[in-house]
Amino acid sequence: MIQYQGEIESILYTLGDEGISLKNLAAILGIHVSALRQLLAELTEFYENHDGGLTLIHHHDTYQLATKPKFAPILHQYFSEHQPTSLSQAALETMAIVAYQQPVTRIEIDQIRGVHSSGALQTLVARQMIQETGRKEVAGRPILYGTTDYFLNYFGLDSLDELPELTEFNAGQYDASGNLDLFFKDRQPETTEEEELIDETDTD
Repeated sequence: MIQYQGEIESILYTLGDEGISLKNLAAILGIHVSALRQLLAELTEFYENHDGGLTLIHHHDTYQLATKPKFAPILHQYFSEHQPTSLSQAALETMAIVAYQQPVTRIEIDQIRGVHSSGALQTLVARQMIQETGRKEVAGRPILYGTTDYFLNYFGLDSLDELPELTEFNAGQYDASGNLDLFFKDRQPETTEEEELIDETDTD
């Protein structure tokens, strides 16, 4: 087993699509950046030479675990067959924040909602309501999210300018009621099981 493999995998799995910068990961593990870079190269090769479903990807110096592209068809099949007919309240809250605050990162969404949102984000990406729009130019370069054309079509909007006016979101004081009827007419009472499982493992 590659040195620190368990620690690296645990951290990358927990952080999900946000990933972590090489510098921050090295600091957590207490090793030099150059040594960590070599370990990550070995881990990448390990994944590529085995038949598992995971791979290690990086954008500049931000690393994350991802599923291998060859397994995309089976994931697409799963989500096509298991999509709920409506979105959970957690997903709708998250979608509303993305719609009004975009481009926005997961951490910013978490701060507004006061809870973790990884599960809801993955649901919305799978439902093609939101998409990755780039990376924020701050430490760690977190992923930015925005709405899609499908989002506009789904809610009968020609552009984002037609979104209802909304009072400012306050960190930790998000209120899903009020003038969000556009979104919450599609509400499902509870968070989906998949979102709960993902959010339970998610930490900053």
